[in-house]
Amino acid sequence: MVNIRKVSVVLGITAGISSIVLWFVLNFYNPYSNPTELAPVVNTFFMLFLPACLAIVASFMSKQLLLLIAFLWSLPVSLYLVFSPGIFALFGITSIAYLISYLLVRLANPTSLFKKSY
Repeated sequence: MVNIRKVSVVLGITAGISSIVLWFVLNFYNPYSNPTELAPVVNTFFMLFLPACLAIVASFMSKQLLLLIAFLWSLPVSLYLVFSPGIFALFGITSIAYLISYLLVRLANPTSLFKKSY
């Protein structure tokens, strides 16, 4: 039987790394973006890159709350990008992967969401 915790860790880390790679492509290799404009880079950094980093850290630590926060934090921009044509619709898949990783951690550790573990 596959260990649910390991699947959750691998899924969360893979989704986070995928989001980071997609973020670089979106901002620096996208033919439709203007590299001299700083505002889109900063906005997507806060709404896509940082939640990806949080998801990676949360996956290593198996922290349910942090995975849920990463999902909710990235959800608005990910939903927007899902409806865009092209490769950036994959941000929706990475955001859903954060949610699935959260649910798997929750399934592996059915204790309360806010209970401290020492």
